[in-house]
Amino acid sequence: MKGVLVVLDGVGDRACGNLNGMTPLEAAETPNLDYMAQEGVMGHIYPISENMAPESDTATVALLGNNPFLSTRGVFEAIGAGLKIERGDLALRTNFGTLDNLTSCKVLDRRAGRTLTTKEAQILAKEINKIFLPRKFLFKPTVQHRGVLVLRGGFSDNITNTDPAYPIKGKFQHTYDFSFSKPLDDDENSKYTANMVNELIEQSFLRLSKHPLNQQRVKKGLHPANILLTRDGGIEIPKIRKFKKWMAVHYLPLEIGISKVAGMDVFSFDYPEMKGYDSYANMYDALNKAVKFAEKNLKKHKKDYEYCYIHFKETDVPGHDNKPLEKKTMIELIDKKFFSFLKKFAEKNKIILAITADHSTPCELKSHSADAVPLLLFNSGEEKDGCVAFSEVESKKGKLGKIYGREVLKKIGFV
Repeated sequence: MKGVLVVLDGVGDRACGNLNGMTPLEAAETPNLDYMAQEGVMGHIYPISENMAPESDTATVALLGNNPFLSTRGVFEAIGAGLKIERGDLALRTNFGTLDNLTSCKVLDRRAGRTLTTKEAQILAKEINKIFLPRKFLFKPTVQHRGVLVLRGGFSDNITNTDPAYPIKGKFQHTYDFSFSKPLDDDENSKYTANMVNELIEQSFLRLSKHPLNQQRVKKGLHPANILLTRDGGIEIPKIRKFKKWMAVHYLPLEIGISKVAGMDVFSFDYPEMKGYDSYANMYDALNKAVKFAEKNLKKHKKDYEYCYIHFKETDVPGHDNKPLEKKTMIELIDKKFFSFLKKFAEKNKIILAITADHSTPCELKSHSADAVPLLLFNSGEEKDGCVAFSEVESKKGKLGKIYGREVLKKIGFV
């Protein structure tokens, strides 16, 4: 193995008041990352451009050396969830959300309060899959509130999203107003596709709102998971750069799907079931499992592949929830349990490490931003540049300078 790319999802941030004006990266105790920053070189990455906040899929696709706008998130998520996609099938990323009613159309929570258990999601999925439509479809829940919807055969993807945060593919907005899908052109198939998506959403709302499970959730003071919010549909597999002799260690459908389409051998595990209502306890379980799984597979396959791509999701979610202390804790856990191992592993096996993020998720915004993210290159043989910590500010002092997402792998010599 020559190199390992580690992506800390959404780890970039801005100054946080309850962290004494520091970012979570600056406030976190990260002796291993800081050591590698001091012994390595740094730079900063704009995943797409200085003025565009990327979604997770476009940022990752760019980081792998592609035009980010080739991405179709729904297709990647479906492939990552193990669903077979034929050309013309419409694949959509979904959230279980909470809608007040179909008259006022106010989304009370886009993620059903982050309290949907695995068992609850599976029960509600069975109810959704009972719906009759003129075309075949399949809905599959994935992790927590997330899911994938695939409508089979001959559809258009030129329709609007129904997730109020992403009304148009790739464009985030702060709103809670639900709108049914609309065609983006005058083609009859686009109109038909929007109608099919809307029919499914309306029927699912009527069924899920009356479901005993959701009635029990309301009695417990929880948000009912009563609507599917759809976004980022696609009808064909994107043609992205292929990677030979690369392995990837992932556990969420999006990253699994992207890496599979990119030709990598993907090693994954089943995300731990969420048995209670504490999504953060579930995420800590997953993160601890992910760290052990990544270490195991690096040791096992270090002679089988030239490069490895590892992605940790959990540093992103606290940014969306405006929880800088949780984000700081996630960073510290990864530094203590994973980077302590990875630093020694790289030095012993003469492997170059590239550590970065796919995008920034500032707590103050509760969404992605166009801010630059740090890039650290360790064990590369480059002369040190005087950086003292892995952080947003320090990265802008580094000798690697400013890099755009699609240039990264070439810049660090991984392709």
